[in-house]
Amino acid sequence: MRVVEAAGLTLVPQTVEHAEEMFAVLSDPAIYRHENQPPASLDWLRKRFALLESRQSRDGSEQWLNWVIRIPKGALIGFTQATVRRDGSAGIDYVLASAYWGRGLGRKAVAAMLGELGEHYAVNRFTAVLKGENVRSRHLLEQLGFSHASREELAMQQIEPGEIMMIRDR
Repeated sequence: MRVVEAAGLTLVPQTVEHAEEMFAVLSDPAIYRHENQPPASLDWLRKRFALLESRQSRDGSEQWLNWVIRIPKGALIGFTQATVRRDGSAGIDYVLASAYWGRGLGRKAVAAMLGELGEHYAVNRFTAVLKGENVRSRHLLEQLGFSHASREELAMQQIEPGEIMMIRDR
């Protein structure tokens, strides 16, 4: 994995050394208004980051690419991640601390990741699954050219009630 520069942001390959700083970022309760839940503990997050450092699933069918997002002053403000599959598709995700929402930083970080995935990992289709009421995230994806998955595409996926899937082809 490479460090990716993104219009005033830096995406740094995530390692276990980032766990403590990211634990503080991921403890922001506003992040979980629509999505997931905070890490159970710093120890849990360290173990999770250590597993992700392998950069691939145990069977080798997926690449796990995770970057922390740094602003110029050096602070970590969130992460981007992608699960790259052999068929040239990637499921993406991202989290940004609420103190940095509304500044275009999430969009810049995700756009930089998409560019990296297309250019260096031959990804030609991007998918994102999110809660339908997460308007902020849906808007970010729409700005980056994502659209709602068709019924046929949804039928091929396992998403939970209340979730939507958005897709962008390269």
